[in-house]
Amino acid sequence: MPKVFLTRLCAVLLAAVALVACEEEQQSSSAPAARPPAQVGFTTVKAETVDLTARLPGRVVAFRMAEVRPQVDGIVTKRLFAEGSTVEAGQPLYQIDAAVYEAEVKMAEAELARASATLNSTRTKLRRYESLVKTNAVSRQAYDDVVAEEQENRASVAAAQAALDAAKISLGYTEVLAPIGGQIGRSSITEGALVTAGQAEPLATITQLDPINVDFTQSSAALLRLRQMFRTGERVLGSKEELPVTLILDAVDLEYEQQGTMQFSEVTVDETTGSVRLRAVFPNPDRELLPGMFVHGMVNQGVVERGFLVPQAAVSFNEMGDPYVYVIGEDSTVTQAKVHIVDAAGKDWLIDKGLNDGQRVVVDGLQRIRPGAQVTPVEVQKPTPAAQSKAQS
Repeated sequence: MPKVFLTRLCAVLLAAVALVACEEEQQSSSAPAARPPAQVGFTTVKAETVDLTARLPGRVVAFRMAEVRPQVDGIVTKRLFAEGSTVEAGQPLYQIDAAVYEAEVKMAEAELARASATLNSTRTKLRRYESLVKTNAVSRQAYDDVVAEEQENRASVAAAQAALDAAKISLGYTEVLAPIGGQIGRSSITEGALVTAGQAEPLATITQLDPINVDFTQSSAALLRLRQMFRTGERVLGSKEELPVTLILDAVDLEYEQQGTMQFSEVTVDETTGSVRLRAVFPNPDRELLPGMFVHGMVNQGVVERGFLVPQAAVSFNEMGDPYVYVIGEDSTVTQAKVHIVDAAGKDWLIDKGLNDGQRVVVDGLQRIRPGAQVTPVEVQKPTPAAQSKAQS
């Protein structure tokens, strides 16, 4: 074979090898690099006891309210209080002209004295007849007549005494007293006005503001569900003998500093609204709560003894509406876990089924994962606000 041909053949082979090597290098440089596992944030869940409350609408109601009315007829001679002031129970409020009633008392006293004198005379006569009838000095009939006369006079004395007591009571009613303690409103009459017993218009109204009642309304359906959960053990009443209630003032959207206690619930359902009324009592030393104010109350609805608080952003829902979360295993593999939501707790869901202590729940990066995927977990510090311990429904 000629030397020139061999030289050319070697050059061609070297060029082909160089071309193949160059193409392989270009292909290897253009191929995408393998993606690392997605980085996701997680929080470690732990079961805890959670107090459940419901935010219910309510209306402030006076603890006690009394309308002051006269119990005798007469002309008002004095008003003995300042409008808008605080009065004590038994404090004089009005003075009604007492002259007529004082005279009636004197007449009743005179009638009682007359009846008493007659009774004493009859008793003396009866004692005399008791000795005479034994010796037949007087007839048995005469003696029986004196006995009946003594009994009749004794009854007259009792009637006169009752009339005197009634006259004194009427005289006492000429001074109109406060039936309860509290804040008194405006007076509807002035001195010189004629008042009558049992009149429709009250002279004034006294309202007790400390403590004060707040009436809340809750749907009967929600109340039935709550009782069912108590029966099944999903919720318990807790260890507190008194159920605490926190009040939210709607006018300023602030929490009332004094805590109240639940007193009772009505045994009937309102036919028009289908709701049940609950009543709580609150201290009101500064008179911040006034009758008629609209408020909201955080009313205790039992306790979940073993619940998990999970951020709402960590919970997803499938096409059937069932909630689930992503849980990171020990090998950093993501799996789905179906859960049962009890209620909302601020920005969290309260979950009682589907999770265990120490599990890592994905709270950030849900859009980058799927079941079975490998992830790079990064722990996220879970906020613990004060409201986190209470579930709002």
